[in-house]
Amino acid sequence: MKEKPVLTAAEAVRCVRDGMTVMVGGFLGCGSPCGLLAALDAQGTRNMRLVCNDTALCSADRSVVSGVAPLVVGRRFSRIVTSHIGTNRETGRQMEAGETPVELVPQGTLAERIRAAGAGLGGVLTPTGVGTEVEEGKQVLEVEGKKYLLELPLFADVALLKARRADRAGNLVYAKAARNFNPLMAMAAGTVIVEADEIVEIGEIDPDTVMTPSLFVHILVRSGS
Repeated sequence: MKEKPVLTAAEAVRCVRDGMTVMVGGFLGCGSPCGLLAALDAQGTRNMRLVCNDTALCSADRSVVSGVAPLVVGRRFSRIVTSHIGTNRETGRQMEAGETPVELVPQGTLAERIRAAGAGLGGVLTPTGVGTEVEEGKQVLEVEGKKYLLELPLFADVALLKARRADRAGNLVYAKAARNFNPLMAMAAGTVIVEADEIVEIGEIDPDTVMTPSLFVHILVRSGS
């Protein structure tokens, strides 16, 4: 089994360029790759399209920020696709001011659209949003008398993910709820960069505990590097 390159966070995010679509794992910071996000912020990459569950935490006075919030504050995204912005005042302000388009997607639908991309599906049918603003501009299909929205797959150029443990081949194990969106996003991006708390030798992870196989991982980063 071939080893994946182990880089510093700054080295790893060099492949993230202006205008790319970037997926970021995590749920209100739980399972978010903080080191990679800090390196991306420092790099200054702009005009990215962000796909994430939420835009993390940013208080009104910006004294408390976490996850992707510093990049939102820095206006690094040209568009945000997410399910929740209520804990980030700056995302809401930018959306209401028309400064940054924000596509709000029901959380389950967001997960399924990402999964559809990874599975090679043309989309998913869901009743969520039928008859609401979510339906606008989307194809409505009727199956056995019930209406469904056709939700299209979401792909990314790069996924930035967080794992508890990785071996040098890129097999991943996540910590409890930090599993959230990370496994789905690993399947839906052209390049997958993983920040891991611990990187071990090949064979040290029980295959039965692997949550994302090495096939989907391209670059490893040790947390704190």
